[in-house]
Amino acid sequence: MLSWQVGAVKVTRVVETEMRVPAGAEFFIPQATATALRASPWLYPHFVDEQDTMILSIHALLVEAPGLRLVVDTCIGNDKPRPGMTGPDGLSTAFLEALAEAGWSRESVDAVVCTHMHVDHVGWNTMKDGDRWVPTFPNARYLFGRIEFEHWSGEGDEAQQAILADSVQPILDAGLAEFVGLDHVISPEVRLLPTTGHTPGHVSVRVESQGQVAVITGDMSHHPCQMAHPDWSPGFDSDPKAAAATRARMFAEWADQPILVIGTHYAGPTAGHVKRDGAAFRFEV
Repeated sequence: MLSWQVGAVKVTRVVETEMRVPAGAEFFIPQATATALRASPWLYPHFVDEQDTMILSIHALLVEAPGLRLVVDTCIGNDKPRPGMTGPDGLSTAFLEALAEAGWSRESVDAVVCTHMHVDHVGWNTMKDGDRWVPTFPNARYLFGRIEFEHWSGEGDEAQQAILADSVQPILDAGLAEFVGLDHVISPEVRLLPTTGHTPGHVSVRVESQGQVAVITGDMSHHPCQMAHPDWSPGFDSDPKAAAATRARMFAEWADQPILVIGTHYAGPTAGHVKRDGAAFRFEV
């Protein structure tokens, strides 16, 4: 289980599942052909394998700061059928057992933040209890972006409404939701960072402690190949041009700085540093 120390803050990765996407897949980043990926040899072997298959991880990040236990993004969740992501009965993973292995109980979590409200970032907000969906973390404040929630609440997409119904509405019903702004301060060491474009209210998470800094990306970047090509936007970016502009701006801000970048979908080793590489960037791990 990977973990990183950022001053007095510990960040731990808890993996739910891994995905492999063929180079050039239309549903992901079609520009990321085998030829284009091989032009960035630093992507191999961690993020692209020798068959030119892109490797993605779906994981939560546990942030333990002074006086705070925070879960950042809650993956897909068990027992939730998600077209294109799971089978008809949903996943059945040992995610909660992995949480316990990291030394966390469901009851010990103080706060949950969802960088945005897509299927693979809100799933373990809730869990099945008989025929009901109940909060997985019963003592936590669930921090939902106000802009994000308002956008998806008005979205007519049937699949997205199912996600809200079983993974967000039960949190509201339990009185555990707190709607926050794009730059909300969670604790003295942890705050949200606006990185909109992938979705209208998307945020990343910045950790700063004892002179050390880390950033949890969320889906402002899905794969390190986007460092070499910030303009590569997957089809599920809400605003591809804005998402590309955000990537270019944030990678430039983080480049050649002692800032640990922890990718929400980056395969192991998951974390590293952004370096300038000609007109673009690369990821050094």
